Amino acid sequence: MPAWLEVSLTVDGEMAEAVADIFARFAPGGVVIQSTAIAHTWTYDPGSPSGPLRVCAYLENDSAIEDTRARLEQGLGYLNMIRPLPAPEYRTIEDQNWMEAWKERYRPIPVGERLLILPAWAKTDPAGRLPIRIDPGMAFGTGTHPTTQLSLLHLERYTLLGQPLFDIGCGSGILSIAAHRLGAVPILGVDVSEDAIRNARQNAALNGIPEAIQFAAGSVTGVLAGEFGLAQAPVVAANILAHILVRLLDEGLATLVAPGGILLLSGILREREDEMHAALARHRLAIEDRIQMDDWVALAARVN
Repeated sequence: MPAWLEVSLTVDGEMAEAVADIFARFAPGGVVIQSTAIAHTWTYDPGSPSGPLRVCAYLENDSAIEDTRARLEQGLGYLNMIRPLPAPEYRTIEDQNWMEAWKERYRPIPVGERLLILPAWAKTDPAGRLPIRIDPGMAFGTGTHPTTQLSLLHLERYTLLGQPLFDIGCGSGILSIAAHRLGAVPILGVDVSEDAIRNARQNAALNGIPEAIQFAAGSVTGVLAGEFGLAQAPVVAANILAHILVRLLDEGLATLVAPGGILLLSGILREREDEMHAALARHRLAIEDRIQMDDWVALAARVN
């Protein structure tokens, strides 16, 4: 069997998905994010990540491997300018069962009181929680990052049974799928990346709801223009970096929220929170709730 080159990097939850995104450019077999430690709060608790995360990918060990490594390390170098990273680790392995090996190590991630992020291949759903099945190899949002978990916590609090919900910048579709599990209907998820939309649709299919959520390439301006049939919803979620959220607010993001509705924003670094407060005030939204995890903040703002 042909050999593969395993590359891995151990980082905290804030950097894991950024590293996974770089790895995914060079790994035809996908990327996995593994917990290095699991915390259990009760006997039958499946556990939640409690330590650094190991991001792992498998590169084809062919004649171009040195060029592949160089380009991958160049990508990591750019990320390292933003925040220092450890050096990547490499090891050569045989093809045989590497995919099954990392599947065995991937653990479910409980979020809040009701949600559970599961690997796509899990055969059972732990009782008492709503399952969200995500393929960790897709690397567009696996639920390990604080911004995703903060968004899910807010969705658990604010999703309205039988009412519409918009997911702006839907990525993997994880928030849209969670909203469906929590009873929102209809749901529209948009993203400027065609790859993200394909990924979101695949994840919806993994969850047995391929037709339940409308995923489409686009952004705020397209929704406002009526391109997707719905122009307003009582709950709108956006998990995007703060500077993009500010720009989207200026493009009409708050207008997507029905009168009296709630705008759920995540992806805000604590150091950018004042800027976000100012933008919300400028658009006459009142902050109703704030939650924080590590250096990341999520805000719930009410439209009057």
